[in-house]
Amino acid sequence: MKKILHIISSPRNGASFSIKLGAAIIDKIKAAYPGSTVKERNLVTTHFPHLEEAHLVSFFTPPENRTPENIEAVRNSDEAIREIMEADILVIGAPLYNFNIHSSLKAWFDHIVRAGITFSYSEKGAEGLVKGKKVYVAMASGGIYSEGPMQAHDFVAPYLKWMLGFMGMTDVSVLRIEGTAIPGIQDTAVEKGLNSIIL
Repeated sequence: MKKILHIISSPRNGASFSIKLGAAIIDKIKAAYPGSTVKERNLVTTHFPHLEEAHLVSFFTPPENRTPENIEAVRNSDEAIREIMEADILVIGAPLYNFNIHSSLKAWFDHIVRAGITFSYSEKGAEGLVKGKKVYVAMASGGIYSEGPMQAHDFVAPYLKWMLGFMGMTDVSVLRIEGTAIPGIQDTAVEKGLNSIIL
């Protein structure tokens, strides 16, 4: 039995390939680990605010010194980090928009990457504090970015792997539905992506 956290960052709802791929990954996890539970966090419908001064001040204010305003400002961050810490497996839906992640996913990262909580600094450098997690990235793109001439323009997979690794989550698998906008490839893109799922 595993606790699965499904992060959704696509605004396309039922038409989203990253959501479809994420759901298929979760189905395979649940088949492998009967009784597993799923917590869904839709970043598009439950907005994480872009960082403002109030958030940053609250992050660096010791809990015992926080005002009611500080507590409210840090609430989204604390809740998101708690969800991650409670999960065994993360499935992160990541459609490629303009060669990068959706802004809702970036906002989520800005709230979960916190010194002293998800990473720390010492004389040895940075150390991730979120360990023992398995992460699957469900990536979707209209073009082909896993190989070929556009591979260098994929800023989704490298960014996610680096950020997750910075927080200690180094066991990351990137699965893709790609080529959904390319004639001759689009007809089989979804099937190929779903068939690529290996746990």
